[in-house]
Amino acid sequence: MPTVLLREMQKDQSGTITAVKVGGELGRRIRDMGIVPGTRITIMGRAPLYDPVAIRIMGGTLTLRNTEADYIEVEIA
Repeated sequence: MPTVLLREMQKDQSGTITAVKVGGELGRRIRDMGIVPGTRITIMGRAPLYDPVAIRIMGGTLTLRNTEADYIEVEIA
């Protein structure tokens, strides 16, 4: 299955996180939100200027800036 960056996914597209490729404070914050490899996500929508992106993860909805979404790799379902 193809792997893409979270930023490149379209609305209503689903997949499984394969990697979070950032360290430091930003990496810790992303992982603290539950965005870890093996977690299933769905793109819920985007703001009018495509930033931020809303994702459904573990029954909740989160929004991420595109600069954060650039570090998250997802295997498309």
